[in-house]
Amino acid sequence: MTDALLDAAERLFAEAGIAQVSDRRVAEAAGNTNHSAVRYYFGGREGLLRALIARHAAAVEEPRRAMSESSGSVLDDIRSLVVPTTTVLAALPQPTWRARFLGQALHDPATRALMSVNADLAPTTTRILRSLAGRLAHLDHDVVTARAALITRMAVSTAAEVEARAERDGRDPEWAAVGNFLCDAAAGMLVAPITRPGEAVPLVGNAATSFGW
Repeated sequence: MTDALLDAAERLFAEAGIAQVSDRRVAEAAGNTNHSAVRYYFGGREGLLRALIARHAAAVEEPRRAMSESSGSVLDDIRSLVVPTTTVLAALPQPTWRARFLGQALHDPATRALMSVNADLAPTTTRILRSLAGRLAHLDHDVVTARAALITRMAVSTAAEVEARAERDGRDPEWAAVGNFLCDAAAGMLVAPITRPGEAVPLVGNAATSFGW
């Protein structure tokens, strides 16, 4: 029953937005006559969201670890972060709602904090981010942090749009090509020269949430 609730919540949150979907509606969509099922199984809305995010984190953890072991560059580190997600999306039964849910979670103020990279939940992601920071140590830290935040938003939004278009057109999304495109774009953005080093960064994101998808 917990899987049914997670699947129903992921779809409904993706389609309507997290704040617009009640726990009762999630239970009904999962075929549960107990309208308090979300509280019973997950302790409430926050527990449900944590479970959804943890499910995705668990799915990408091992592929990220395997890819990161042979990483030797900024691009390799980025591929270790991005490709496991697009691979997981490709393996899900079509149509999928995972990318759109992650997009909703990233942009929902009440849920964004739950997207933060947790060393216990995603140890490989934490290690890759440290590797990236070391490779980019010659660049201004605030600039790198802000670029990483922009890249996360770009990647999540792009994946959500690809997923929505695939459902609308009735075609399987080409996740491998999407992953390659995002990796190349992210690498280029991260290592790009800084026009005015030391200038205040207008947008500084939270490094803890960067690439945590």
